[in-house]
Amino acid sequence: MTKASYPIIGMSCASCAQTIERAVSGMDAVDEANVNLATEKLTVSYDDKRLSPKDIAAEVADAGYQLELAEEKETFAITGMSCASCAQTIEKAVSDLDGVETANVNLATEEMQVAYDSDHLTSHDIVQAVEAAGYQAQTKSTVKREDKKERKDAQIKHLWRRFVGSAIFAVPLLYLAMGDMVGLPVPSALDPMAHPLAFALTQLVLVLPVIVLNHEFFTTGFKALFKGHPNMDSLVALGTSAAVLYSLFLTWKISQGDASYAMRLYYESAGVILTLITLGRYFENVSKGKTCEAIQKLMDLAPDTARLVREDGQVVEVGVDELQPGDILQVRPGEKIPVDGEIIKGQSAVDESMITGESMPVDKKVGDSVVGASINSNGSFQMKASKVGEDTSLAQIVRLVEEAQGSKAPIARMADKVSGVFVPIVIVLAILSALAWWLIGGESWNFAITILVSVLIIACPCALGLATPTAIMVGTGKGAENGVLFKSGDALETAQEVTTIVFDKTGTITEGKPVLTDLETYSDLSQEEVLRLSASAEQGSEHPLGQAIIEGAQEANLVLEDTENFEALSGRGIHVRLAEHDIFLGNAKLMADQGIAIGEAQAQMDRLAAEGKTPMLLGRDQELLGLVAVADTVKSDSQAAIDALHEMGLKVVMLTGDNRRTAEAIGRQVGIDQVISEVLPEDKTREVAKLQGQDHKVAMVGDGINDAPALAQADVGIAIGSGTDVAIESADIVLMRSSLLDVPTSIELSRATIKNIKENLFWAFAYNVLGIPVAMGLLHIFGGPLLNPMIAGAAMSFSSISVLLNALRLKRFKPSNQEVKA
Repeated sequence: MTKASYPIIGMSCASCAQTIERAVSGMDAVDEANVNLATEKLTVSYDDKRLSPKDIAAEVADAGYQLELAEEKETFAITGMSCASCAQTIEKAVSDLDGVETANVNLATEEMQVAYDSDHLTSHDIVQAVEAAGYQAQTKSTVKREDKKERKDAQIKHLWRRFVGSAIFAVPLLYLAMGDMVGLPVPSALDPMAHPLAFALTQLVLVLPVIVLNHEFFTTGFKALFKGHPNMDSLVALGTSAAVLYSLFLTWKISQGDASYAMRLYYESAGVILTLITLGRYFENVSKGKTCEAIQKLMDLAPDTARLVREDGQVVEVGVDELQPGDILQVRPGEKIPVDGEIIKGQSAVDESMITGESMPVDKKVGDSVVGASINSNGSFQMKASKVGEDTSLAQIVRLVEEAQGSKAPIARMADKVSGVFVPIVIVLAILSALAWWLIGGESWNFAITILVSVLIIACPCALGLATPTAIMVGTGKGAENGVLFKSGDALETAQEVTTIVFDKTGTITEGKPVLTDLETYSDLSQEEVLRLSASAEQGSEHPLGQAIIEGAQEANLVLEDTENFEALSGRGIHVRLAEHDIFLGNAKLMADQGIAIGEAQAQMDRLAAEGKTPMLLGRDQELLGLVAVADTVKSDSQAAIDALHEMGLKVVMLTGDNRRTAEAIGRQVGIDQVISEVLPEDKTREVAKLQGQDHKVAMVGDGINDAPALAQADVGIAIGSGTDVAIESADIVLMRSSLLDVPTSIELSRATIKNIKENLFWAFAYNVLGIPVAMGLLHIFGGPLLNPMIAGAAMSFSSISVLLNALRLKRFKPSNQEVKA
């Protein structure tokens, strides 16, 4: 018996707990089930040989509740794949394991992401399942990025050497086989008419090195075929083997004296096909490497070494991977900051453009935090490391990009389903079409073999398998370059479907911090004197509006006076004594209570309030001195971002808990289509759901903390992040630079990526839909040409390369609002 505890979602009372207990207790193989309403957990004892956690979760779901399984997510590096069929085979093998929730294999990244129940499965079990399917797997954590890059570079070099070696033999083989047909001179000793056996044996001698050099096609292809999971290598192996075996048979016939078979050999087809496909595989791997450049650029930002200050004060240079939290580091001018941390000595200006997009260096002093990979512009300082290794901001960004590149968009499912059954269908079609031409069409075996080889070779599903992941890799990488982190393929696809953008106000459209905006004087005092008196009065206040006035005075370098008897008057303002005078700062009601006539100031107050500002009147004894106004100002790029969204045909809504008058003033200022105000944080989710109920596809833009429920409710949650905490769980997209201009950029990039995927899928499907019938001899029926197997091999390689090149076009993507950002 196994005993395990699982969190339950959806319970509200003791009756719920009893319902779940009865449902689970009634299952076969369950010995005991107890639900604790306080901890919201189900503890169950069951026979794990007859029952799995998934079965229990299904029973709980039938009862109307949700069971949270202990789910582990892990990424595996896969080797040995050659096409989409390989990826499908691995996915199926791993998905069939008991305890696996999801398994996604990405052909472009050569990685697999698995979510599984760690109580019933280990990563070793998953690796064994992959190996049983005929491939190799390693947990990604055990594979260093440097090792992976070296292995990839070595693979590319190996493919190039293989191609060159194959071409050395394939070119003379092709010349010898085709020279006589096109009028090129052929050595008399190898004349097919005069010396047919020498002609055939020479071709055999030339093709054998090509077969040996490309033996991987045969070892992996036949291995996959015998396991019942044929892949692209299986098609190549079957096609070229059929050509070579048939040619060997004809060579034997020639040796028996029948010279008529000399011009029916297929040695050159096999040799040239293997050479061309190897060349295609080379270009494919080079192109795949280019799709990963975004990750490499991010990784290159991090320095390799750091200057560690030891306890004895000695400074030594160590590798960044040796650092521990709490280490003291020295950073000199011009150096990259090695890890995240806090300045404990000295000061400087730091270039954080790689994280925030802010081109101007940011002044840093003792107590300020610094981000790893940012650049120390000037000044030297010491810092205490707080986050190292995989915990740094840069590592989190890289992890998010990698996870997004490894995930699948919904649009990929159609291609996956097709490529999963594609290879077996092609093998059947190749055999049937060859037999039909021979038995029904009355054609020769030579003709039938041409059909068989052509169909097998041209029908590679690689283009289908690469269509989606390559575009997602380039799209998410391009997003990272522009400060936009897509957390999954789903987010990347769904963003282009959005029709309505909902913005939070405070901290999203506005700065989130009140600042001094207006000064007026109604006496002989200057505006500076009005500000000095107001700020002096506010020194005893901790209210954000008071702090904004004080900061305004500090920026103007005004010297404040000491006050006495500070008194906060609830709902009205403040009262202090200053130089034997009563100073009042507050609203019109406070002035009325003190008998101070506001007269001409009333119109000014109404105007400022209509603009979303908070006006405060300054009075001394019985005299009105002036007015100060404070407001949460609109961010500099909010107007441009909303204009850009309108140009894209999107509706823009502002959702805020602020009062209606202020909210509508901000809405008018930036051009919001609909303002929903005075909404409590817990009610924002309901407002988003209401918009969705009106057939809107909604993206919610917020700070990722206060707006977490609304971000989760929206079709796409977009979090404004500072870059130092990019892994905001409730959001689908994170804007590292905290710029609203990145909202239209994210939608624009999503549209460009999905358009690119659709183009790739169209050409991949069109290639196979048109190519296979031609290879089967459709044109020949109507008097047209028969497809040469060598041309089929070239076309097959070109299809994959064309899809990769089309995906790489996304690297030229530039946001339409780039000039505004600059």
